[in-house]
Amino acid sequence: MALHFELVTPERLVRSEEVYMVVVPGTEGDFGVLEGHAPFMSTIRDGSLSIYRAQGATPETLPITGGFAEVNAKGLTVLAEQTA
Repeated sequence: MALHFELVTPERLVRSEEVYMVVVPGTEGDFGVLEGHAPFMSTIRDGSLSIYRAQGATPETLPITGGFAEVNAKGLTVLAEQTA
C-alpha cells in the first residue's frame, strides 16, 4: 500500500508519485502523512518536505515556500508557492 503524493506550484505539477510517507512543515508544526490518513487541511510554512519512498528509507528533502496541504481519500496534495 502506498500514499499518492502530488506537489504543485502555480507554474506546474512538480511531482506525482506513490510514496510511503511525507512529512509536511505545517504552520502549527510538522505532520506526517501515511496512506489512509484522515481527511485534513493545513497551511504550511517555509521549510522542507521529507519524502520517504519506503518504510525505513532515508528521506529526500525538498525545500518549499508557503502554501497549503490537503489530505483526502485520493492522497496528499501540497500546493506550494514555490520550490527550490
